[in-house]
Amino acid sequence: MGKITLYGIDPSPPFRAVKLTLAALELPYEFVPVNVLAKEQLSEAFLKKNPQHTVPMLEDDDAIIWDSHAIITYLVSKYGKDDSLYPKDLLKRAVVDQRLHFESGVVFANALRAITKSVLFLGQKVIPKDKIQTVVEVYDFVESFLKGHDYVAGDKLTVADFSLISSVSSLTAYLEIDATKYPNTTAWIKRLEQLPYYSANDVGNKQFIGAIKATNFTIEQ
Repeated sequence: MGKITLYGIDPSPPFRAVKLTLAALELPYEFVPVNVLAKEQLSEAFLKKNPQHTVPMLEDDDAIIWDSHAIITYLVSKYGKDDSLYPKDLLKRAVVDQRLHFESGVVFANALRAITKSVLFLGQKVIPKDKIQTVVEVYDFVESFLKGHDYVAGDKLTVADFSLISSVSSLTAYLEIDATKYPNTTAWIKRLEQLPYYSANDVGNKQFIGAIKATNFTIEQ
């Protein structure tokens, strides 16, 4: 096994998805913090490794990979003791991949990042109702994915759960999940919270929510 180095910052949801995967695989790694608020990801050294200057970024010996979805599927494919977290069966893998693309394009890009950029980086104090509606739509979709299943891609834990829980739990900074309206999602969150390594998400998520709440944002009436 090579030396694994993970670059990022705990409040970042994609970074936490990678931490969950590393913890599930029981892989040791070196953590290198990257202060994105101080724009350390734009340093010459970082850009040379990752011209897209995103976190998380992973080094596995000489290999350099960025984007959490690429990283977590790589890690499981290379180091997993079996294929339970990322099935080799093509149909099961397609479902996991769909959930990962959903997290990337819908949950993270359309909802979480769109709102967080305005609130945390641009100083917007009032969140438009239509942006909060994107959060509602995310919760609706996740609830439907979980109908009749314990996990988002079926009846077994996969990397799709790690990816989605990191962003969905972060969205609660803007809109709490109604347990009555979303019983499947609520049960799923509680199920993941029982994982012995869930702190890989929980610690950074609390930091993220604290930072968002500290902005004292309001929602458009």
